Amino acid sequence: MDAAPRQLLVVWHSFTGATRAMAQALVDAAIEAGGEGVRVSLLHAPDAGAEDVLGADAVVFATPETLASISGAMKDFFDRSYYPLLGRCDGKPYALLVCAGSDGQPTIAQLRRIALGLRLREVAEPLLVCTHAQTAESITAAKTLPEEQLARGRELGALLGAGLALGIF
Repeated sequence: MDAAPRQLLVVWHSFTGATRAMAQALVDAAIEAGGEGVRVSLLHAPDAGAEDVLGADAVVFATPETLASISGAMKDFFDRSYYPLLGRCDGKPYALLVCAGSDGQPTIAQLRRIALGLRLREVAEPLLVCTHAQTAESITAAKTLPEEQLARGRELGALLGAGLALGIF
């Protein structure tokens, strides 16, 4: 009898489309690389909760950097989910995807602190996409990412999809 497909959950939020585009590139590649061995769920942060994380074999958190922090919608997701997850997802594999205008490191550090508290296991270096948006207009403008950035999202997705399908994590 074949084993049930492994579950990859991507919890995302986006203001300008950049994080959404990266998350979709990741999902598409995870599905392709994982084949029949992986099922992928792409959930907008307001629609995701602790039970979704508990039902997944691995999780990706994808957020824009907003004022050197995770987005409000991602913060709300963690506010609703953190305590219901505490002590229930030790060792679960995770990865991070952050879209930032200039830095991104404070957001990565914040997400890593949350993951450390939940005792999640990081299985890939965080994917940081820098849009170099520095003015109010460019920060809030809709974003179309260049192919080389999307390729980085696909690379992470392929790693996660194949890794789950092969039982590596």
